[in-house]
Amino acid sequence: MRRLEILRVEHRDLDSAISALVDSGAGDQMQVARLKKRKLRLRDEMTLLEDALVPDIIA
Repeated sequence: MRRLEILRVEHRDLDSAISALVDSGAGDQMQVARLKKRKLRLRDEMTLLEDALVPDIIA
């Protein structure tokens, strides 16, 4: 569960960094794309961890 919180913080930080780069116009498109790709990988890892915490309930 600690890992999940770390991933959430990193995901938020990446979101802020991406916004700052786009708003300032200082970031090139490749850099922004790399950050977005990293953010998506974090989201996937967070989803896997969240799914492992919540058991499947068959109704």
